[in-house]
Amino acid sequence: MDRRQFIKTSGYAAVTTGSGLLLPTSAFAADDIAVGSIHDLSGGLDIYGKPMLDALTLAIEEQNAAGGLLGKKVRLVSYDPQSNMQLYTQFAQQAALKDKVAVVMGGITSASREVIRPVLGRAKTLYFYNTQYEGGVCDRNIFCTGVTPAQTVGKLVPYAMKKWGKKIYVVAADYNYGQITSQWVKKFAQENGGSTVAIEFFPLDVTNFGPTISKIEAAKPDMLFSALVGGAHISFYRQWAAAGLNKKIPLASSTFGVGNEQIVLSAEEANGYLLSYNYFQSLATPGNTAFLQRFHKRFGADYPNVTELACGTYQGFKLWAEGVKKAGSTDQLKVTAALESGIGVEGPSGKVTIDANTHHCVLNVSLAEVQDKKFKIIQTFDQAPPSDTSAVCDLKKNPKDNQQYVIKA
Repeated sequence: MDRRQFIKTSGYAAVTTGSGLLLPTSAFAADDIAVGSIHDLSGGLDIYGKPMLDALTLAIEEQNAAGGLLGKKVRLVSYDPQSNMQLYTQFAQQAALKDKVAVVMGGITSASREVIRPVLGRAKTLYFYNTQYEGGVCDRNIFCTGVTPAQTVGKLVPYAMKKWGKKIYVVAADYNYGQITSQWVKKFAQENGGSTVAIEFFPLDVTNFGPTISKIEAAKPDMLFSALVGGAHISFYRQWAAAGLNKKIPLASSTFGVGNEQIVLSAEEANGYLLSYNYFQSLATPGNTAFLQRFHKRFGADYPNVTELACGTYQGFKLWAEGVKKAGSTDQLKVTAALESGIGVEGPSGKVTIDANTHHCVLNVSLAEVQDKKFKIIQTFDQAPPSDTSAVCDLKKNPKDNQQYVIKA
């Protein structure tokens, strides 16, 4: 989506100031409950951030229409970090210390999460990270509602190997998500009798993939696995197709589609890609059908596609709201304790339940294939646990743990 198309399909009830802060146009009382949103609305990661803010906007509007929380209206305070880590730090401090939000929903890359996580921890402001990531974060002040490699890569790699073959070439973004996820690909390949031919990493601003594509062609793998991230990396898929390799070497990905890449590319360029996520817009369930009706009523019937990350943000807010209701308070520790009681919601993706030991989620995972800019569901796995993170994190036993473990794949 380009910026003009996005604005057309979004319809924010907000105005922008020079500071990058977005505030709702409707005024609430001084004793409302503020929810902070730190999502990239510009820069190289805006392809992820804009739909996430839309989903959070809808969730808050629905909550207010149902009477709010604790008898108060919920107010959205949204900041645009512009894909800049320094602004992430600045806005996390502003949200917690100046704007006194009850919770922050935000962060896209793991780098952005690790920038704001300690800031919010010191400020005792609860943090929801609603993005798929590499796993291993163990911190009582954060709830990670997105999928981890054990839940997705662990399903995708064996399926793709059975379909295509055992030799895998990996291309990934050069930061902790890509580096760690690539090791999970290697692990699951070996466990299923396969191997990784090579693993290559790319900074988020790289747009020229010609030399790597030549190396992949020469290596002749049975399949390519992509963990590329961001707007610049869409160039890989275009160059891959231009070289004719999308017709010769099949591709699976743990990131493709969460930024609506399948819409930006032509159908011919992306058809046949295999993916695995908690949510696809094409899920044929009553809960998802009803959600999409509400979403499209709010943002327009021509909204391109509701992404995995948008759904995760919607579900993340719903989980937090259930915690607030059970706690009878927005107090950080009281809400945390309530959430640790095993709170769950029926979201667009199905049942989502917080695992108290890890502050991650037990949820459904589906395999899908890209077909004509849409996703065809192949198989769904019910209630997949975050088994990678649970192997290293036990917050019931060690509630003061506060780190990201690099899980030995």
